[in-house]
Amino acid sequence: MSYVWLFLKAKFLGKAYADKRLLDLHLRNAERVKKTILHLQGLFIKVGQLLSILTNFLPKAFHEPLEALQNQIPPRPYSEIEQQIISELGDNPKNVFAYFDETPLASASIGQVHRATLKSGEQVAVKVQHLNIEKIADVDLRVMQRIVRLTAYFFDIKGIEHAYTQVKKMIEEELDFEQEARSMQRIAINLKDEPALDIPEVFPDYSTQKVLVMRFCEGVKISDIDQIQAWNINTTDLGNRLVHAYCKMVFEDGLYHADPHPGNLMVQADGTLIFLDFGAVASLQPYMRTGFLSLIDAAVKNDDDKIIASLRSMGFIANRENSEEIAEKIIDALRQFLQNEVQIDGLNFKDIKVNPFETSLFNLIRELGVRGIANTVQVPKEFVLLNRMVTLLLGICNTLDSHMNPIEVVQPYLKKYMLGEEGNFITFITDLLKNNLTSAIALPSELQRTVKKIQRGELEVRISGTTERNRMMYVLGQQFLYTILLIASLIFTYLFHSQGVAQFKSYSVVASTLFALLLFRSMWRNRKLH
Repeated sequence: MSYVWLFLKAKFLGKAYADKRLLDLHLRNAERVKKTILHLQGLFIKVGQLLSILTNFLPKAFHEPLEALQNQIPPRPYSEIEQQIISELGDNPKNVFAYFDETPLASASIGQVHRATLKSGEQVAVKVQHLNIEKIADVDLRVMQRIVRLTAYFFDIKGIEHAYTQVKKMIEEELDFEQEARSMQRIAINLKDEPALDIPEVFPDYSTQKVLVMRFCEGVKISDIDQIQAWNINTTDLGNRLVHAYCKMVFEDGLYHADPHPGNLMVQADGTLIFLDFGAVASLQPYMRTGFLSLIDAAVKNDDDKIIASLRSMGFIANRENSEEIAEKIIDALRQFLQNEVQIDGLNFKDIKVNPFETSLFNLIRELGVRGIANTVQVPKEFVLLNRMVTLLLGICNTLDSHMNPIEVVQPYLKKYMLGEEGNFITFITDLLKNNLTSAIALPSELQRTVKKIQRGELEVRISGTTERNRMMYVLGQQFLYTILLIASLIFTYLFHSQGVAQFKSYSVVASTLFALLLFRSMWRNRKLH
């Protein structure tokens, strides 16, 4: 509302007035968001952490406050940790362990970590879930679900409901420490031959669904470049080893650590890389692999039908009316964006240049709106985690060495992933050239699409303006009806208030609110017709 208020004042006082005050407003709202998230605790901290990854799309003033949510979560009182350990392990932490440090090493949205010593002498890290976090998570998820439902109803954005179900799955998996322990053990076995890489072993006798005990490892965060360089560790080699480990996890093992932010990656004085926190672990399912291969093949052949079929098989396109028509527009815009609007001056990611607000993709978003895209495109949980992992990984690589080219490490894995063990790259390229030459000799792509629509019986002939006029008449009638009902309910509210009839007054207030919301919804959804 503060942005709306500034926008309204700018209408009277001018754009220069708003521009002078916009930065201060960003800073004030960034702190308000941070304080509110820390007050709410629970899953809202997760929301803040996810937002912090998107700071490139938010005003720069939001970067520092949201970034702090990655590492500066206030710890819970020791009494709650003690109660949780007694509940899970059957005794006070002072009796279970030879030593237990009451001050946590780190705190996060779901739990916190304390240093301890087993009676056998091993130094361990004890990860303990916050007390009642499952109930808090359940309440938070229900709140988020209601917000999503209201948003979906009033703005007709059905795709957002799919996003909620994916977030819910991720949170439920992260609350299971037994699953996390199994993931740590599996990935540790898979990466046992990787050089200078360590994953702490788990102590199953001390671990439950809410308590996880693992070997304690010394080190600094991978983002602590000054200390890493002071140890004379080659940062480029460190980044290559990190990318190599992720390539093996994703392409060969199919199970990977999905949350590589700097707090979960440590470096020791001898250069050993340590992976921590396996709460977010994901796998690349077989249908995603075959879908990616089919998508690459279809994209090179410029076959929109196969592109849409591949995206649908991977779960990216919803089964809704007109979804394929909108998907074709998105594909055309993406093709135009990649072919004509992205400048690549080198092989490094920093050499890729694009103006995000003057592209066919941005124009398409303005044309379709969030509603049109969300109702067509849905993002599976597997891709959310994969995209998050890649984003964080590239950020770390850029921090370690801005000139590093991760593609050099990824290329052999990608080639093997695309072509298989016995794949022949020459055959792959030859087949693609044959198909493209056939397409070039045949009809142009636009004419091909038109012919396909005729063959499928999907060709439509529209008379300009008729549909819009009919739609306008319907909308005006609907809004007129809601306005009459709103006025009538307001009159009844006044009459009941003046007569002191409290019960009927409350009913009429509810009715007035409902009709006002329905009127607002109709006006918002059909604002382009006005």
